[in-house]
Amino acid sequence: MNSSTELREAGMTENESKVYIALIDLGPALAGQIARKTGLHRRTVYDTTEMLIEKGLIGYIIKNNRKLFQASNPNRILEIIKEKQNILSPFVEELQQRYHSTKEAEETNFFKGKEGLKTVFEDQLESKEILILGASPKAYDILQFYFKWYDKARKEKRIKARIIATDKRMKRIPLADIKYLPEKYANPVAVNIYNDKTAIILWAREPIAIVIKNKEIANAYKTYFELMWKIARK
Repeated sequence: MNSSTELREAGMTENESKVYIALIDLGPALAGQIARKTGLHRRTVYDTTEMLIEKGLIGYIIKNNRKLFQASNPNRILEIIKEKQNILSPFVEELQQRYHSTKEAEETNFFKGKEGLKTVFEDQLESKEILILGASPKAYDILQFYFKWYDKARKEKRIKARIIATDKRMKRIPLADIKYLPEKYANPVAVNIYNDKTAIILWAREPIAIVIKNKEIANAYKTYFELMWKIARK
């Protein structure tokens, strides 16, 4: 990830990130110098510097009747993010209340793609134990770096996992007890059971998950898991 991309993720536009990085590199600079450094039209540079000044990310001085722009301390970026969090927090809390008031009516949700699956796994961090039937190492290929964060978060919350897998590579997972079935039973579908939910996950190039919120279905899958747990071997 380059610096411009990271700044855009922090809330800057592409042009704002280009101008800000240019000023970090150049120090105090004229609009023409910024234009040459960024490849942006001079008029675009003026418009962009106005927006950055409003955000407190750059300032300017007048020297010899010419305006020299200068980047503010990069810590200002973090301050802007904190300010946004402070503004959004009451709104998010209100949305949470409204979400939970209607959540019970929801029974089945469909999730698609890597970001969708992250939502499913983060939901599991609100449970005490996760039962995983058919764990696949493909999960670590598809969500390469995500599971390092996920397993760390699960460990911090002391959420245990019992896992039934077919691939012996599934060994080093924190707070997890793992048993194995013969490899001939391997398939790309896994079932994660937690609280009163059952997540059926297809680990494919474009992964999908169906999460069913139903206590009877979850209990049925838990019973099936316990049966397979007795059959599986360390």
